[in-house]
Amino acid sequence: MKIETHTDLSGFDALAGEWNDLLKRSAFDTLFLTWEWQRTWWEHLGEGDLFLITLRDDQGHLAGIAPLYRTVSASGERKLSIVGCVDVSDYLDIIVAQGREREVYGALLDYLDSAEMAGWDAAELCNVPEVSPAHQALAEMVVEHGHEFRTIVEDVCPVIDLPATWDAYLNSLDKKQRHEIRRKMRRIEGEADVHWYIVDQGRDLVEEIEAFIELHQKSSADKDDFMDEQMKGFFRAVAHVLQPLGWLQLAFIEVDGQKAASMLNFDYEDAILVYNSGYDPRRHAHLSPGIVLLAYCIQHAIELGRARFDFLRGDEPYKYRFGGKDTKVYRLVIVRGGDRR
Repeated sequence: MKIETHTDLSGFDALAGEWNDLLKRSAFDTLFLTWEWQRTWWEHLGEGDLFLITLRDDQGHLAGIAPLYRTVSASGERKLSIVGCVDVSDYLDIIVAQGREREVYGALLDYLDSAEMAGWDAAELCNVPEVSPAHQALAEMVVEHGHEFRTIVEDVCPVIDLPATWDAYLNSLDKKQRHEIRRKMRRIEGEADVHWYIVDQGRDLVEEIEAFIELHQKSSADKDDFMDEQMKGFFRAVAHVLQPLGWLQLAFIEVDGQKAASMLNFDYEDAILVYNSGYDPRRHAHLSPGIVLLAYCIQHAIELGRARFDFLRGDEPYKYRFGGKDTKVYRLVIVRGGDRR
């Protein structure tokens, strides 16, 4: 296979017309591996040295992309990671045309073993979904190349397989949770003037994303710490990149004319991805606006005919109360063989 490595942002631009087509042909198509997400992440959050590795067959067709970057720890360890790793990209993988995994993995490992790519000690592929072929095929081939391979369960992503109707969804829950959802929805609708909406092209996205950031920061001290200036820049950029594509689902619930809670979701490949949220605990907390907004979003996903409602990484209890069932994401660790360091 022909291998080429890009080492700066222009490499993303050179692949703009091919990247997502390859992703569509892969075993796992996720928003977090799209050209738009990967380029935006690198531009705003990237660090270290970029190694955007492309693999083409003899006809010049793109068969694989390994979007990697290298960082050096305080102890001097040189580590390769997938672009997007870890905190803000819930699913990641090497992008490979389905059915060509072993061919691409083999060529990639040969390249990583070459003198051209000698400057690494370990590689960590984070947030790899359980459906990825990498778990078995890549593991076997890494060992054949004389390296150590470890598979670590990194987290879970609870997912709801959505039925055809809202009533069918409610009936799939246990009786207590079904009653709680209905009770909370009736209460807020009975005690306040409630309006919820998804931000569309008719609204000012700049204003709406700032409102989301404000609610996110008010939610907790941890979320306030997370949303530093660099992260704000990333969220703003992602919103503006994804909205024209129809992939952004930024939702708000207003209680008596005040924004009380928000959800930043993605609408991608027959699924709603629940990415982040915010609420003001000092306003209308007794009416559970965040829980009600989540219920509205699930109901809307069913009305849209989406197949899945994916809570993404984390095992927070509310995800299971709403019917989430665990899927796993893994960290695949490659430690370079001693004689190759």
